[in-house]
Amino acid sequence: MALGEKLLGVKVFEQLMKMTFYGQFVAGEDHEAIRPLIEKNRAFGVGAVLDYSIEEDLSQEEADRKEREGREREGGGEREREREKRRSMAHRRFADRRDRVTSARTYFYADEVKCDQHMEIFIKCIKASGGNPEDGFSAIKMTALGRPRFLLQFSEVLMKWTRFFGFLAALQGEDGREVSVHTSVSLLQACLTKLGAGGDLHGWFSREKRCPSGTIDMLDWKCLIDERMRISDLLVVPNLEEGRLELLFSRFTEEEERQMKRMLQRLDVLAKHATENSVRLMVDAEQTYFQPAISRLTLEMQRIFNRDKPVIFNTYQCYLKDAYENVSMDMELSRREGWCFGAKLVRGAYMHQERSRAAKIGYEDPINPDYETTNHMYHRCLDCVLEEIVKNRKANVMVATHNIDTVKHTLQRMTEMGLAPTDRKVYFGQLLGMCDQISFPLGQAGYPVYKYVPYGPVSEVLPYLSRRIQENRAVLKGVHTERELLWKEFMRRLANGELLQRPSL
Repeated sequence: MALGEKLLGVKVFEQLMKMTFYGQFVAGEDHEAIRPLIEKNRAFGVGAVLDYSIEEDLSQEEADRKEREGREREGGGEREREREKRRSMAHRRFADRRDRVTSARTYFYADEVKCDQHMEIFIKCIKASGGNPEDGFSAIKMTALGRPRFLLQFSEVLMKWTRFFGFLAALQGEDGREVSVHTSVSLLQACLTKLGAGGDLHGWFSREKRCPSGTIDMLDWKCLIDERMRISDLLVVPNLEEGRLELLFSRFTEEEERQMKRMLQRLDVLAKHATENSVRLMVDAEQTYFQPAISRLTLEMQRIFNRDKPVIFNTYQCYLKDAYENVSMDMELSRREGWCFGAKLVRGAYMHQERSRAAKIGYEDPINPDYETTNHMYHRCLDCVLEEIVKNRKANVMVATHNIDTVKHTLQRMTEMGLAPTDRKVYFGQLLGMCDQISFPLGQAGYPVYKYVPYGPVSEVLPYLSRRIQENRAVLKGVHTERELLWKEFMRRLANGELLQRPSL
């Protein structure tokens, strides 16, 4: 593509792209240009999830430079640079989060202005999706809204607390996986005292977190967006030997505090816009070292905004070994607390990178061992949510897949459970330009189905297009069915004198 643009010139190259790859996978350059395609698809019962797909095509060196420049503009000094260097040294090989990832967009932090621009783009997509007479959808990525390092820190805190609560539960003969997000401060204090630890945890929580209810909730949403609360004070982990809580990181600058707070405020703004525009907001899944924080922050938004209907959807990657556990635990929590559960099920986008990182750094591979196991996991998670929909009509699920067997499985299970398409509890999702032989029959049969509709100027969506092209190299073996269907239709029209027939809307 780079060579073609250089040889043909910008105008000819862009026209060629519109006639080929761009025309296949991208709807148009702006909201007005994509309107005809949106209306055409809607006439066949296929909705749209709008996605403004511009992204920077940076080398890792350029991404590092932008990160440094942004830090220096915002007051980061030599001490901060040295601390960042020490943290990333062991994982340097995996600093480029695009490595071996073709099916997911990667955002790099440049500065707070850039994050605000990403938020404004997401808001425009939400407002445009709100024009849908049915349920509109819009997708966001948390790493676009602030420094990914903050998500890494939140994740580390959450994982340490999860292991700690699991340890305490095991001492009491309980299943550590059943530890609630809310844990009694008094119970925790009693366990630590029994183990011979000292310290006043109750005093710390009542002072720092203002928890009059007597329960621990490390990332309470109202607390996080409270201007009076320092988020760095919540990045604490239990020290069992000393019976106290200690900061995971020794010091945060005022600028870092402000950046963390702004990231959470951006999420809050997007959730409120989604609610006001009757749009369902889907939070994309990302790498496992970010995902605990992403999932937990999404859950906190669900608690606030999913009271009457599922506005916020969390994404579960079913190629992960713990996917079913995560789905079932979050669903159980929604049932206990009375809010609406919303899930998008995908297979996953970071398999090769995750496996390489686990092998290099030395932890258990989080990915299922083979494709068949992932298929089983996907269907198991899906069945779990479908059963919840039958029992508790508050749950919704987006079946985001190009796998025809999974679509057939979903339709069969819906029939067995008495779930009708008109219930609009089960949605289907595919990418624009892929698997139309799945999307359009579903839409015409009355099932709620959506295409992910990328749009943006040709020059700015080239990174997206390059990923789509690379991704499709891996699925070419499965397109023979689509080719056969197209060939049969071509021959039918030719035989009936309908070669130029246009389907009626």
